[in-house]
Amino acid sequence: MNVDQAIRLCRTQRGVSQSTIAAWANCSMSYLSMLENNKRDPTLSTAAKIAEALHVPVGLFFVLAADQDELRGIDGQAADQLMQSALASLRASDNMAAQAGGRYG
Repeated sequence: MNVDQAIRLCRTQRGVSQSTIAAWANCSMSYLSMLENNKRDPTLSTAAKIAEALHVPVGLFFVLAADQDELRGIDGQAADQLMQSALASLRASDNMAAQAGGRYG
């Protein structure tokens, strides 16, 4: 599981700082930084809070965090399509938020 990559990808795609996400997820910025640098593993409830703070459905968040070993039961082409769909969904929701007049709030 690459939770670190999923956090960084979603956060940078959304254009928000670690301190903002940490505040919204009710965790310290140093803890969020450790998660992004793969120095800690979050609990399921913390991962869900971070996904919510990122305005990303928790299921999509975990798809983005999945590594190849975790997707080994899925056909390679299907796994690639799943990842591409997850990334497209993240971008589409970001575009909808921008068109609505802002990213967060």
